[in-house]
Amino acid sequence: MAKTKDYGIGEFDFPRGWFMIADSEEVTVKPEPVRFFGRDFVLYRGNSGKVHLLDAYCPHMGAHLAINTTSYVVRDGQHVEGDSIRCPYHAWRFGPDGKCDDIPYYDKIPAAACVRSWPIVEQNGVIFVWHDPENGAPEFDVPYIDEWDDPSWVRWKIDRLGTLASHPQEVLDNMSDISHFKPTHGSKEVSYFENEYDGHTMVQYFGAGHRTLTTGEELLELKTWYDGPGILRSRMWGHLPSIMMIAHTPVDDGVIKVWHSLMVKSPHEVANTQDVAVARAYQEASRLAFAQDFEVWANKRPAINILQLPVDGPFHKGRIWYSQFYNPRAKAAEIQKRVNGVHVSKPRSSLGRAA
Repeated sequence: MAKTKDYGIGEFDFPRGWFMIADSEEVTVKPEPVRFFGRDFVLYRGNSGKVHLLDAYCPHMGAHLAINTTSYVVRDGQHVEGDSIRCPYHAWRFGPDGKCDDIPYYDKIPAAACVRSWPIVEQNGVIFVWHDPENGAPEFDVPYIDEWDDPSWVRWKIDRLGTLASHPQEVLDNMSDISHFKPTHGSKEVSYFENEYDGHTMVQYFGAGHRTLTTGEELLELKTWYDGPGILRSRMWGHLPSIMMIAHTPVDDGVIKVWHSLMVKSPHEVANTQDVAVARAYQEASRLAFAQDFEVWANKRPAINILQLPVDGPFHKGRIWYSQFYNPRAKAAEIQKRVNGVHVSKPRSSLGRAA
């Protein structure tokens, strides 16, 4: 298992950006332990409906704020009160800002009685957290998918793919890799393939025949992009218009947690039951296509140095772009200038709805 330092991509073990940490459906008022970025958290939904993420361990005596089933704090329904959470050990209560707001047996709350609270955004059925090794405020937003509110689109159900013992660098390399589409995914001859880098965004334009997601001789066309280092979205024109999301978040250095999902456009103004069934089947086809990559990543050795052919795609450009998130944000603009622009493996010319 390779770690960040093995790839030599930056000063920090974990990158800066927005990352998925949960499916909205799985976050309730029952606090859950989660682990990302080499640290433990407690994730819960307050009685207001808002989701909160705090560091996991009580500053008093180190009890985990989420992991408990036997304490009377938990059994008596006092674990979450309003949007605050009580420690199951001594019942210290912490607000969503991480500050202790009640000690049942003591009136004066120490200034040090706090845990870290993390910036959270919930949208499109997903919980995202902002992570920054320098503890800075978010420097860009999580982009909202407007089709989520369009009743003609069937919303996705998140595929929870679990953890993968692979560094996220291996996943990002896929954005530059023109040569794997035919042998791995059964694509026909690639008609066009371009990469574009613009600040914190990396885009892939792709068109080719496909065995699974198209019928006949039509092209599968994709505009796939990363906003930051951990959230991939793709607009796909194939058998059915669709929008895919793949998210991967570091759990520990060299281990990631991965999700897949797909929204599908129905032919009706309001999607009906049959449209939902068709969309679910198309999402499963998309998941199986992604599983072809997933299986390779799960069983390959790390590509610390790529024995690259000139026709493989601009791996080196992608790795430079990705390194901005592993270095101080003061260096980001300099790194971006090295790659900003379009890099063509096969030109789009007049082809391509993914403009």
